[in-house]
Amino acid sequence: MIDIQNLDIRFGANHAVRGISFHVGAGETFGLVGESGSGKSTVLRAIAGLITEWTGGIAVDGKALGRRRDRAFFRTVQMVFQDPYGSLHPRQTVDRILSEPLAVHGVKDADARILRALEEVALPRAARFRYPHQLSGGQRQRVAIARALVADPRILLLDEPTSALDVSVQAEVLNLLADLRAARGLTCILVSHNLAVVAHLCGRLAVMQGGRIVEVLDEAALRAGKAVHPHTQDLIRLSHTLESA
Repeated sequence: MIDIQNLDIRFGANHAVRGISFHVGAGETFGLVGESGSGKSTVLRAIAGLITEWTGGIAVDGKALGRRRDRAFFRTVQMVFQDPYGSLHPRQTVDRILSEPLAVHGVKDADARILRALEEVALPRAARFRYPHQLSGGQRQRVAIARALVADPRILLLDEPTSALDVSVQAEVLNLLADLRAARGLTCILVSHNLAVVAHLCGRLAVMQGGRIVEVLDEAALRAGKAVHPHTQDLIRLSHTLESA
């Protein structure tokens, strides 16, 4: 469903992504994990069309993409950002936030779709006419997820979707994402610095360091501690240290 070939991204003198390649099968959830500045979110933004200066190849569902995306692409691919408060318009109600993508894509039966979206992310109907500041952090991220899904995309790009949330609600949002992925048959890419989050959702993952992919392994190998690259081993040790703290 997603094929990345020799993707290279520079911001002036900063060589952020250095010729990486990977593929994601239909219905698969693939993880990109690494420390801050490793280039993982930059990759996601290039796939989403938010970064246009790149070289290499990006293909979705067998179709090679250029630097600009058309409306059909955004009907197929949606993104959930790290900070739900920053990604939601503070002066729009939840109803308006969910209505806009439906209007952009010319989708009818908006009322029914909005109610279904709220139900899917376990938000009460009363939340429909509230503003983001009237919701908790976890509820705001649920709205962001509902907005991404309301027009029925096939691919979901997740950029650190729980890192801005309290620990107490992170697991709830991760379980929600897992349920939605299974129910809708979504193809997902999850970016995170947290190996536990990646292991919870992803069957395979790529470890990034300095703009490069240094290792690709599956969830079973990760849990069994079979990582080969020293950076992956360092991330596993750090994850275990944080869990025991």
